[in-house]
Formats: sequence, C-alpha cells, structure tokens
Amino acid sequence: MVGRLVGLSVAALLASTAVPLAAETPDREQIVSIVKEQRDATIEDLREWIALPTIAAEKLNTPAGAEYMKQLALDAGFQQAKIIPTDGVPAVFATLDAGAETTLGLYFMYDVKQFDPSEWDAPPLEGRLVEREGEGLTIVGRGAVNQKGPEMALLAAIKAIQASGKKLPVNLVLVAEGEEEVASTHFDQVVAVPEVRDALAKTVGVFIPSAAQSKDGSANITLGAKGAVEFQLVVGGETSDKYPKTDIHSSNHARIENPAWRLVKALDTLVADDGHTPAIDGWFENVRPLTERQKELIAEGAALNPEEEAKALLGVGRWIDDEPYVTSLERFLSQPTVNIQGLIAGYTGPGGKTVLPGRAEAKLEFRLVPAMTKDEAVSKLKAHLAKRGFDDVQVTVSGGYGPNETDEDSVLIRAQKALFDEKGIPYSIRPRNAGSWPGVIFNGPPLNLPASQFGLSRGGGAHAPNEWFLIESSDPKVNGLDEAIMAYVDYLYVVAEEAAEVSD
Repeated sequence: MVGRLVGLSVAALLASTAVPLAAETPDREQIVSIVKEQRDATIEDLREWIALPTIAAEKLNTPAGAEYMKQLALDAGFQQAKIIPTDGVPAVFATLDAGAETTLGLYFMYDVKQFDPSEWDAPPLEGRLVEREGEGLTIVGRGAVNQKGPEMALLAAIKAIQASGKKLPVNLVLVAEGEEEVASTHFDQVVAVPEVRDALAKTVGVFIPSAAQSKDGSANITLGAKGAVEFQLVVGGETSDKYPKTDIHSSNHARIENPAWRLVKALDTLVADDGHTPAIDGWFENVRPLTERQKELIAEGAALNPEEEAKALLGVGRWIDDEPYVTSLERFLSQPTVNIQGLIAGYTGPGGKTVLPGRAEAKLEFRLVPAMTKDEAVSKLKAHLAKRGFDDVQVTVSGGYGPNETDEDSVLIRAQKALFDEKGIPYSIRPRNAGSWPGVIFNGPPLNLPASQFGLSRGGGAHAPNEWFLIESSDPKVNGLDEAIMAYVDYLYVVAEEAAEVSD
C-alpha cells in the first residue's frame, strides 16, 4: 500500500471480552490437510505472480497485469471476472456466488512499487526462498508482502474450502486495481461502474488482505487509514518564459532567474519555520481531533511497544521537538502532513558543471486525516500558491484519495475480535494507519461500507529492497503460509456468523 505504516506494531493487548466467541470452522482438519497438499502449488503461484510486476508509474505490464489478475480470480473459483477499463490502468471485477446469506467485498491491488535490482541481495522478480534470521523461511521479491503474498494466501483459502467439497460461507465481490502505488489515480471510476457499485452495495463491507502479525505473534486491528495525495510542483521554461527552456551557462544567473530557487521559495511557504508543521492557508480547518477512545488505544499500544525498538526500526534517535513517545504516536496518527519526497534540478553528478537549470521539480505528498478530503487539500494548495504570486509554479496531481474510518462495532471488526479471542491471539487496536489505502472509496458515499484490513501473516520490506513474506515460521506463535491461509478460511466463517447475528 502507499506509504506503509511503520512503528506502531504493538504487542499483546486483549480487547473486550464482550465479543462472542466464533464457532469452529466446519471440517477444519480436512481443509488444513488440503492447504498442506496445495502448499507447493501455492508457492509456485506466488513466485510466478512476483515474476510479472505491474508498475503503474512506469506503465509496465499494465494490460498483462490485469489479465493475469483476472485469471487468478477465475482459477480461485470466481464464476465471472472481467477487465474494467479506466482512463489509466485497467481494473478487475469478479464475483463468486456461493448461495450464502452474506456477501463480503474484497479489495486487491495487483501493482507493485518500482525497484532497482542492484540494491537487492536476491533478484527482485525471482521469488527466491531465503532463510531469514529470527523469522524462518521467506520468499523474497517485489510484491511479496505488498500485497501479493497476503492476496495469494486468501485465494488459496478460497480454493481449499471448495476443494473440500463445501461451498463458501459467504459470497464474494472482488475489485482489484493496478494503480494503488500511484495513489489509486482512477479507482473511483471502477466503483462508479453500475455493475460494480451494485455488487459492492450488497456486501457487509470490504477488506484488503494484509500481513498484520507482529514478531511476537500478536495481531493488529486497524480502524482506518490516512488519505494520500501525490503531486508534483514544476518550475521552468515550460511554466514561464522568464526561465530557459534547457540548462544554460550559470553566468546567466546575473540576468535570468533560476527555476530551482523559485521552487525552493514556493516549497518554503508550505510549512512553518519548524520545517514540519503545514502552513497552507486553512489547512487545519477540517482536521478532526483524536477522541478520548483513540487516545486511550494509542496509550495502551505505547505501553506495550518499547520506544527504543520503534526508534531502532526507523533508524532515528529522537522524535520531532524531542516529544514524549505517546505524544509522537498521537501526532503520527492524527496529524496531516506535507512531505517532500524528492527534489530534482540541474546537475547533480561529480564535481560542478556551472549550469543554470532549465527546470526544477519537487515530488510531494499530503497525508490527510478525518475529516479532510482530497479535493479540499488540492484546492487549498493551489489557492495558497496563487495568493503568494507563484503563478509560474505548475501543480500536477497524479493521484490520491481521502482518509477512511470504520466503527469498532462493524461486522468486519467484530469478526476479527471474535476470531482472535477464539484462538487466544493477543491483539492491539489502532485508531488508524498512518500509511494509506483507498478504503474511502468504499467507506464514503455512495456505498458507506465498513472498510478494513485483515491478515494473520508476516512480512516486511514493503517499498524497499529485499521485500519478503514468511513461508515457514521459526516461531510457533507466528504464522507461516499454511497458517496464514487457514486464518483467512476461519475469517470467512466468522464474518458469516457475525453478519447473521447482526441481522437477527
């Protein structure tokens, strides 16, 4: 997912005992046996999927990735699957009618982040099995954990139930996009298709498979995520005739403006002098503060997750303004941000080149919190720059969406609590992820559905070199692939049970 959450993977926090225990999955041992029998085939399926990366930013394998996702759905038993065209990368829509009383929505992404093979210890598209110290046997490759590993585990769970001769306890509606890693640029077009929208409207909610198990075996429940908007600011000969069309000799800076300086001046207005507090006019108008319940959850998580471990994971020695740990976590989950991802201008090679750049570009992103919206954020950015006379700064929005929230009492969250309680798995509840996924497309109007993440698997390195997904765990408390698949099997049955209780 875009900008995965780092740093709040807390340990055991048992939630309310008022949640009813889930019924045992029928003939579970038979399904376990089938999962084991299919294990090699599942690993090979994952390896082959890793070998076909769809990278929206590079327009790599965009038609092929959608066709591959469509076939994966059909192979898993979906009766129909079709390509949904958009103004960008196509999506996939599939349905599985099991004749059940409850229908569950699934959100997949089939695209992955860019990669540089020179930075990897194992080839990023090979799907090599690698022993990882302290974890166990892993599969390494781009997309292994984000999100092909968890998604393949869910598809394997669907196959295993059907191979046991049973119908699924829920009907399924699947939507899979190929632009999640560029902030879901056209995903709203997919859900706007009447056939897709009507199918999703029948669901009790939509969830994305994830690898949300911590190293100590505890699980994580999240009640939402920040929104994300990705955009570029460009200054140069393409935006105004006061800048050169190409790099020119630097002596001309005495009489010609440098677009890099102009971009720096514009960027400086977006944050306060502290370098991190957003300073865009009206930025905090619609920011909803944390509730007392959310602060309580954050404090409980902080008490169980050592601060030094969080700092070590991030490679830092202090938080902003040397704030206390709990304060930093509240900021992490509640504050909207204006972040510079990268700056590009002129010559950056060895030595000097004495040029005046013809173009300067900054790549940025916003992280949005309730009750902000993408349109509001973009509008305020443009108005802010215009007010200060930066009419020569071109703003190009490449993708984005608002934040999402789901109630603790929704069927999806109740089912997670019930499952973890039944299995004796300790868990924490996060008010939201600081990273983002487009759950607001389901969570907001016109669908207004619960949207969540679920997965009892483990992995790491999302967006980074040597991305991995756990296949065989060295710790019995932590799930390998087989156990992750069975967690999805159990979750489907618990969702059906919880939905039936709610409807009663």
